[in-house]
Amino acid sequence: MFILRNILFPLQQEFNHRCKGDERGVWFVYTLLAVITHFTSSRSANLLRCLQVLFGLSLSQRRFYIFMASSKLPWSRLWTTLWSLIPSPTTKGRLLLALDDTINPKTGKRFSAARLSLIMLPRPINRNTLVTKCCVHRFIKIVKGRWACLPLAFRFYHMEKTIATKKVRVEGKIPSFQTKFEQAIEMLLEISAAFPGTPLLIVTDSWFGNDGLLKPMRKTVGQHCHMLSRLRVNTTLFALPPEHQKHQLGRSRKYGDKMGNATTLANEFHERATTYSVNLYGKQRDVLAFDNIMMLKTLKCAVRLFGSIEDHNGSHSLPPISISPSSRLSNTTAHAGKSKPLSKRSSGNR
Repeated sequence: MFILRNILFPLQQEFNHRCKGDERGVWFVYTLLAVITHFTSSRSANLLRCLQVLFGLSLSQRRFYIFMASSKLPWSRLWTTLWSLIPSPTTKGRLLLALDDTINPKTGKRFSAARLSLIMLPRPINRNTLVTKCCVHRFIKIVKGRWACLPLAFRFYHMEKTIATKKVRVEGKIPSFQTKFEQAIEMLLEISAAFPGTPLLIVTDSWFGNDGLLKPMRKTVGQHCHMLSRLRVNTTLFALPPEHQKHQLGRSRKYGDKMGNATTLANEFHERATTYSVNLYGKQRDVLAFDNIMMLKTLKCAVRLFGSIEDHNGSHSLPPISISPSSRLSNTTAHAGKSKPLSKRSSGNR
């Protein structure tokens, strides 16, 4: 309860500068308490019943629904205040953020940002089910000895053809189309402003892990943003380009010799693998892994590759590699506690 008091009181103070802020601040705080209280499910009607019966608020149904659907709630300041309350948010000097897109099936007729879509879901759905598409940033931190992933920010994703029909409204207006990369960078800009001067490490999958996110992210947010991404097993890897000779004709090469992909280089990487002690599944475990500096055309710069070796019945296989287009990850990463130092040739990024 002391933790809740320390969190809810600053959130309530964000309503003080608005009309009827004292009253609505109390409603907002008690609504959050009603959500986390095991009194009933978190449906709107049950939340209102919890506020009236359990907390004794004199709140009519009409005023409650108007408050819940209001577009005037100071969500940006509420999120910033909540971020500032995170104790010791960094991990070894970096703020770890997970970036991914997700889908949430909805059953009903009227949902905000929900549309019928022919997509693959982990479970079958009926033809009347709506799907909400979101781009989400999550905060990664070790909590009680285990890695925890807490949501920080999200954006509803509307397809361009859906916006063109002029049936989508956000606060009464037709929204402008944004790609998932643009939404991710917009959220990163807000998070970076809340943690000034803190290096950001974006952990994402192979869909976001390319130059479409890295280049505009560093241009908009800053050079203190780094990326840790999954690498596809069929991605072609290149060696570092040779140094420019004094009397060389023509421009220098951007990429070195073709080295193959992760599958073809599995045996070579296994011979160079070493044992690292990492925090995995709540315990310090020894993992056989390797690292190397190579060039990727998807990121158009030198990257540091990290990969773990698995042994299946005596044969060594190579899972998708994690990539990091930054020389500042030479000391610690999210996967390994040790790493070889980078050379000067491998530290230059575009």
